Amino acid sequence: MTLHRFALIGFGNVGQAFARLLLRKQSELSARYNIEFQVNGIYTAHHGGAIHQNGLDLSRALALAEKHENLVALSMQPAPADGIQFISACEADVLFENSPVNHASGQPAVEHIRTALQRGMHAVTANKGPLAHAYQELSSLAAAQGKRFLFESTVMDGAPIFSLFREPLPALELHGFTGILNSCTNYILGLLESGQTFEQAVRSAQSIGIAETDPSADIDGWDAAIKVAILATVLMGASLTPQDIDRQGIREISAEKITAARETGKRWKLVCSAAREGGRISGRVTPQMVSPDSPFFSINGTSSYVQFETDVLPGLGIVESNPGPETTAYGLLADLINALA
Repeated sequence: MTLHRFALIGFGNVGQAFARLLLRKQSELSARYNIEFQVNGIYTAHHGGAIHQNGLDLSRALALAEKHENLVALSMQPAPADGIQFISACEADVLFENSPVNHASGQPAVEHIRTALQRGMHAVTANKGPLAHAYQELSSLAAAQGKRFLFESTVMDGAPIFSLFREPLPALELHGFTGILNSCTNYILGLLESGQTFEQAVRSAQSIGIAETDPSADIDGWDAAIKVAILATVLMGASLTPQDIDRQGIREISAEKITAARETGKRWKLVCSAAREGGRISGRVTPQMVSPDSPFFSINGTSSYVQFETDVLPGLGIVESNPGPETTAYGLLADLINALA
């Protein structure tokens, strides 16, 4: 049985959830998929990094991270200065790239994945930036290297979107999709309906970890736009970046608008869509009032939903209820198995 060596960039909520899932599924990975593994390195921008060619103590790494202590105590060599040096120094077969997303350029994650593929590693990521800004390049590089570049967790966490279109749905033409793809704004809109102010709703989203200290990426629609760009690029053959998406966030959804919608039996949702019109594919993110006959009406809290319009399946929908870091971690695990098994 081959021993597979892993390198992890990013060890925040998702990275730690993935490490816990690896430990919990270790016996199953071995028995069902003949996957034995060790984690040879972990690198973070703020909590140091560690490399050990005989394998890190993953349980101890989790304990250090939970106490916000530096990981360098686990390293057998000086910690690298950046992610590129880390990838070059860490002998690994699979890179898991889970650094914070850069909506504007996808960096440094794009360069991390490029370097890993060039060094003969498979690359698995939950980072949306590389898909939105370098999907074609990285996919071509992976194919040329005989490696896999997989990214199930980038949209709707662990829900099987990309693998669904990659394998079980052959000879299908995708015309477009609509959905609720940003759980943070969906949660905030629900709180506005309950009577909270916009500021109170944002603070609540921050308190449960679904909004950053600076929540603008969510409430201004950038996170939704990058997901539209990814789905359109990967599934429809477009070449869209977040900047190409017609984007409007939820800042202008006032208490008066919430009340007006309620009085007509409707609700506000941040709706994401893309459509093929002739030879052109366009994407859009915009707040919309939806009525009870819409599938979006009952998508509450941090749940997400996407409906695909195809030539043979006119309304194929996928719903994900109240995801968290654990569901994102599962997407990484599924990609790992698909890459190695």
